[in-house]
Amino acid sequence: MSNNLLKNKKGIIFGALDENSIAWKTAEKIHLQGGKFVLTNAPVALRMGKLNELADKTNSLLISADATKNEDLDNLIDQTLKHFNGKIDFVLHSIGMSVNVRKGKSYTELNHEWLTKGWDVSAVSFHKLLQLLYNKDAMNEWGSIVALSYMAAQRVFPNYNDMADNKAYLESIARSFGYFFGKEKKVRVNTISQSPTPTTAGKGVKGFDGYVSYAEKMSPLGNASAEECADYTVTLFSDLTRKVTLQNLFHDGGFSNVGVSQEIIDIISKNN
Repeated sequence: MSNNLLKNKKGIIFGALDENSIAWKTAEKIHLQGGKFVLTNAPVALRMGKLNELADKTNSLLISADATKNEDLDNLIDQTLKHFNGKIDFVLHSIGMSVNVRKGKSYTELNHEWLTKGWDVSAVSFHKLLQLLYNKDAMNEWGSIVALSYMAAQRVFPNYNDMADNKAYLESIARSFGYFFGKEKKVRVNTISQSPTPTTAGKGVKGFDGYVSYAEKMSPLGNASAEECADYTVTLFSDLTRKVTLQNLFHDGGFSNVGVSQEIIDIISKNN
């Protein structure tokens, strides 16, 4: 159902790959709510994914950009401002990768060159993006910038590996840069800590199905789906959340505040 929550709002969406992506679902929801946007992803992701299909479906401009390269981000922002003939209102950063996870390296045996690559893609890219948006004065007042995170930034999930460090850094960047964006530009910056979600990237984590099953049993409301995360993101891009900033917002069915659930106790009891 459309309430035109994002009517006349314009923005950029990073990281949609296919219909399982949270960014893809968010783009669909923004389109439904009357928002317009530019879609972007790295060249390799454009070759692998279906982003042209989403661009056609939402009547959106598609611009290739490597988020680790300032020159690509600079061009993306300039082209977006030109396309919309003015400033933008929202940005979604849904980017993350770990070469160590892909290659099956354990946390105690990390390849630090690979770690640096993942760090750059998953977290430093967010700082580069924020810095360019800030210095170009590209955001309208009361605009909103959101990056997607995960509970492993606060708690140990062994096979999540160096992605946990990347998410912790991402959340810190949001708080630190968000202060200046709020003070000087009246722009909000938040992260969403989402339930484990079976996206293409998530499925690459060893034991990911176990994460999903465990979180489902621990969460009073159950895991939040990609579509539900998209709905939540829409509220953060709307004018209904103008004073929400510098927050890491848990969208996880209550998982983050549960010590142990009865379902987990019952399973352990049966095995003893």
